[in-house]
Amino acid sequence: MAKAVLLTSEGFKTLQDELENLKTVTRNEIAEKIKIARGFGDLSENSEYDEAKNEQAKIEARIVELEAMLKNAEIIDDFDAADGKITIGCTVKILDVEFQEELVYTIVGSAESNPREFKISDESPVGAALIGHAKGEEVVVSTEAGHLKFKVLDVSR
Repeated sequence: MAKAVLLTSEGFKTLQDELENLKTVTRNEIAEKIKIARGFGDLSENSEYDEAKNEQAKIEARIVELEAMLKNAEIIDDFDAADGKITIGCTVKILDVEFQEELVYTIVGSAESNPREFKISDESPVGAALIGHAKGEEVVVSTEAGHLKFKVLDVSR
């Protein structure tokens, strides 16, 4: 049995939208590129054709990946939070004790993680350490660079 892919409802919708776009829009665009490249002549020396076929293979692989993720998705909804404890889908405000810096992260499943958007995976060192803790608690995170100490300032959905 495949491993469950933990997603927020927002993440599930985002993946569904990406899949729909790849199947309806992107596939047609690639097919058109291949059609145009075929018109350039000898396929054995046609870099446009090779590039379009490679792009097509990447798109098809992503479609298969998304379908598998959505098939095995486990939606984490707002009702899973109990007693103010940090779970997937929570937004947490933490204080880095050493640097006295406040950070805000949303804890998500690994399929949704995006550090640029401050969405960290529940499987990352910080995300895994925060799960199950509540406002006011201190959390120590072990990393390759050493131990980091955080104080949970707020937990919200």
